[in-house]
Amino acid sequence: MSTRQLKRHLKYLNLTRRKIFSSAQSVFNFVYNQLETSGQSHGYRWMHQKCKMNGFKVKREDIRLLLQVVDPHGVDIRSRRRLKRRDYWSKGPNFCWHVDSYDKLKKYGLCINGCIDGYSRKIIWLKVGRTNNDPTVIGRYYLDAVNVHGGSPLFMRGDLGTENVLIAALQNLFSRNDTLEHNQFIFGKSSFNTRIESWWGILRKECCQTWMEELKDLQNRGLFTGDKLDTNLLQFCFMALLQTELDEVARVWNTHYMQSKKTAEGSVRGRPSNVYLFPELFQVQDHIHPIDKEVLELCKHECTIEHVLPCDEEIFELGCIFMEEYDLEPPSNIYEGKAIYIDFRSWIMNVM
Repeated sequence: MSTRQLKRHLKYLNLTRRKIFSSAQSVFNFVYNQLETSGQSHGYRWMHQKCKMNGFKVKREDIRLLLQVVDPHGVDIRSRRRLKRRDYWSKGPNFCWHVDSYDKLKKYGLCINGCIDGYSRKIIWLKVGRTNNDPTVIGRYYLDAVNVHGGSPLFMRGDLGTENVLIAALQNLFSRNDTLEHNQFIFGKSSFNTRIESWWGILRKECCQTWMEELKDLQNRGLFTGDKLDTNLLQFCFMALLQTELDEVARVWNTHYMQSKKTAEGSVRGRPSNVYLFPELFQVQDHIHPIDKEVLELCKHECTIEHVLPCDEEIFELGCIFMEEYDLEPPSNIYEGKAIYIDFRSWIMNVM
């Protein structure tokens, strides 16, 4: 169809381009009100669509130009595709500890739980065990940390899960003489537990991604089915090795040099261990709450001692027999662990 023919059809149907638009003032008022709410995150395409849905007749190009005038900062951020992130704030070391579980390796029977100090970003504990759902196991991690660090923090934050029930009770018990009227364990969504949630990305990059790939390889080859036997065999071969790697990750992290974020108030530079141990160098106060030793020992009786064995006792005994029979040493890396796991699994299948 030629241009001339198209124009003739449009004229016959009495169709013309829209010439009547909403007033500039009314459109401006609408857009300005939108920028006072979540509309500040909208690009010009989305804002133009909202204008149309609210009965305004306006060109998309006009909305683009209007946003450049009334919201230049937002336009700049969106054009650089940068998210506007919230800034974390804390009064000092031991003001708030953040606790959470990491479940990427949980289906293999390797359950990780960790805790980080909000101000210094020092790793308080990083443990792998047979479970991270048992509140008594998590409680034991907490009590051991309290014993090592000489007291409890002013606040703790964790997810709304049963695994945190006991440490919440212990945290409130240790702080019962404080003048604060509200609970000192803060339950909330994972999205608000930013310190530990963001650190899990670092753990995955520096350690767990390799583990996920190698254990997935066993699963793809049909050498791990997820049943109780395979889970116990894998725990026997890998639990101690993974804990060693987690300890190393925590040591490296606690001694690495952090750059401060210029736009974040209260952000500090330095090594997490130094920031944690020497708060006076950063003009902040240590908020550690000393705990009576007798009270601490009494609380330990209510918590499960960490499983001494990495797996069920029967599998552990068979594993020791297998290692002794073939004169094998504990694996020093994940690849040696895989070889031992495959041979141990084949051996135990023949025994059974």
